[in-house]
Amino acid sequence: MLIPRIYYQLKPFIPRRLQIEIRRQIVRRKRVKYTHVWPVDEKAAKPPEGWAGWPEGKRFAVLLTHDVETAKGQEKCIQLAMLEENLGFRSSFNFVAEEYSVSAALRNDLVKQGFEIGIHGLHHDNNPFRSKGVFQKQVVKINQYLRDWRCVGHRSPCMYHNLEWISELNIEYDSSTFDTDPFEPQPDGVGTIFPFWVRGNSTQKGYVELPYTLPQDHGLFIIMGEKNINIWKKKLDWIVEQGGMALLITHPDYMNFDGKKLKRDEYPVEHYKHFLNYIRAKYQDSYWHALPINIASFWKKQIGKVPR
Repeated sequence: MLIPRIYYQLKPFIPRRLQIEIRRQIVRRKRVKYTHVWPVDEKAAKPPEGWAGWPEGKRFAVLLTHDVETAKGQEKCIQLAMLEENLGFRSSFNFVAEEYSVSAALRNDLVKQGFEIGIHGLHHDNNPFRSKGVFQKQVVKINQYLRDWRCVGHRSPCMYHNLEWISELNIEYDSSTFDTDPFEPQPDGVGTIFPFWVRGNSTQKGYVELPYTLPQDHGLFIIMGEKNINIWKKKLDWIVEQGGMALLITHPDYMNFDGKKLKRDEYPVEHYKHFLNYIRAKYQDSYWHALPINIASFWKKQIGKVPR
């Protein structure tokens, strides 16, 4: 654990090309060690107490989300949204509020087209939970962006998380965790492929936590160098068998839309398109496809019937 911890502390000062190479070396070793819990952790299949199933009797839920880390990624959002819309999907786009100039016109256009907007922290390379003081300073700003952008969802940079502290945000849901992903800088998986409720306290309301359950595109294609979507398909098929939630994070920043030679930190967008077509073809009429806010709303009603 020492080498990964040092790497993430120094990451903001390391050139991008070297960052990728270091992470590849770290993940290569860890991948062998964690084959028993990645990409599938069998223990994560246990449904929550009182679970009554997804709406309309659907077998599983599908959520598509995107983290937009850079201005370059923001420029690709419309292309990505059009690709999804043409295939009958909608998704949420999470923007880093102060990393680049986030376009109000883009946010508004996406919402008008039926997509959702969320906050992906203030800056991408800093751990907002490194101290309570640091986090509380960010809370004020993040809550202001939530109001200004009229959104209710949050995801922390690099999946750092402290679920108790996150309750200080004015959100309906958070999505800063995962069922299993030992390659993240904070690798403590929550061990479930279902949403769950995070309690508030006397001054703060609770919220719904939506863990991602499919491997992220950056780790799969850029760091691990996978050349196909077999791992996505394997994990999805397992989630379907368990009746869980298939939540995917992808990044327009790393998608190559023009078919030209791939850069070191790019993968062909056809991988994502093929996966969406795989969902449609194999599981037609079997899944509930919803935005995160819809899942959170459903889950709040669900947990109201379950002892907490």
